[in-house]
Amino acid sequence: MIKAFLYAVTLAAASVTAAMANDEAANVKVVYDQPLPNVPGKSIKGVLVEYEPGGTSPAHTHPNSAFIYATVLEGAIRSQVNDGPVVTYKTGESWSEFPGDRHSVSENASTTERARLLAVFVLDTNETNLATYEK
Repeated sequence: MIKAFLYAVTLAAASVTAAMANDEAANVKVVYDQPLPNVPGKSIKGVLVEYEPGGTSPAHTHPNSAFIYATVLEGAIRSQVNDGPVVTYKTGESWSEFPGDRHSVSENASTTERARLLAVFVLDTNETNLATYEK
């Protein structure tokens, strides 16, 4: 039973990572995936996003069930959600994205240093596609 559960979690994490592989010059990896025991059908997922100097992610949306809290771990990230202002967040600063929000700008603010952020998703447990990219 435990082996089957661990296999399912590993498979889900691999699917999510593959689905987010569209990022340009960004390394995206699921680092935490846990169903919430007190909220049936919901999970929390931690996603580490690493941008090389000048790296960007295309405009995208997240699942309609997803609430996201992002915090910059290293460097500076330029971000725009919906029609809000483009904001540069530095190490230790954070922002939230609500279900249905459009993340139109997500990029490293530096062309010489890398940047990293941790995005924490609270979403439906069966959701494996964490980002839908615009073409």
